[in-house]
Amino acid sequence: MTKRYVSLPDEAEAGMRAFIDEVDRRLSSDEDTCSVVEDVLIDLSGDREAYERWQNGASVSPAERVRLQSYDPCNTTLESEYYAEKDEEQFRRSKHLQWLWRQFDSLPIADNVEFALRFRRMLADHLFEECGDGCRFFKGITFTYGHNITIGDNAVIHDDVHLDDRGRLTIGDRVSISDGVHVYSHDHDVVDQTEVRNYHTIIEDDARLTYDSMVRAGNRVGENAIVGARGVVQHDVPAHHIAVGMPAKSVKIKPGWEDAATPIEEAGVNRQERRRIEYDLPDDLEVFDEFERDLEPPR
Repeated sequence: MTKRYVSLPDEAEAGMRAFIDEVDRRLSSDEDTCSVVEDVLIDLSGDREAYERWQNGASVSPAERVRLQSYDPCNTTLESEYYAEKDEEQFRRSKHLQWLWRQFDSLPIADNVEFALRFRRMLADHLFEECGDGCRFFKGITFTYGHNITIGDNAVIHDDVHLDDRGRLTIGDRVSISDGVHVYSHDHDVVDQTEVRNYHTIIEDDARLTYDSMVRAGNRVGENAIVGARGVVQHDVPAHHIAVGMPAKSVKIKPGWEDAATPIEEAGVNRQERRRIEYDLPDDLEVFDEFERDLEPPR
């Protein structure tokens, strides 16, 4: 094995446990999530004194005021906030938790791996639709919403991974996702990029997505499969297959799994449309077209 057990000094361990348990308790209560996130970020940033001075009417510079206001997620916006088809009720809470996750990662304390892994694991219980036991989330992971993600037991997601759950994303037990991976659950029309299609993307148990690979929306990476570094998955990867390249193609079956796996020559099937997620937009939606292009082809 390549890992060993590491522990913190008893006093540091006790302080860490007390803090994470307190935040978990507050997020599980009826307390306003905005207030909880604001309190946690103020204290972790060491800005409580400046915040109290501002609240008591002291004069602050415009820059300081923006900083202090931004601890409250209700004073912020995220890119996904602008998506027309999102579930407004679910997003209202997941936005606050996602803000806490992102801002925590920007703090120096997020480099304390033992503390940060446990803190993010606690947040995942509140943010994701479902999160199994023993998961590890490293630094710089981003989501679209968070509430459309289901993750099984003992999954590990490394640095700078993007998990797009504009559609739906399911990640199985013991899945390993390496640094820089992007997993998508939405796509855009090739003519009108404002036309968005959402899908259910699935990474099955024991699969590995290695460095800088990408899984396109609506595809399935099968059980115990591997996507090689910088591979781009454009279709389903069968269980136990090793797929590499751009686009990723099955080149080998894991040794010992030949009898259980789909033959190499039968791989490469795209089932994206089977996993399409339809949605309705409100009749009174005020549409914002940031491109304002004429999409009529030339005559």
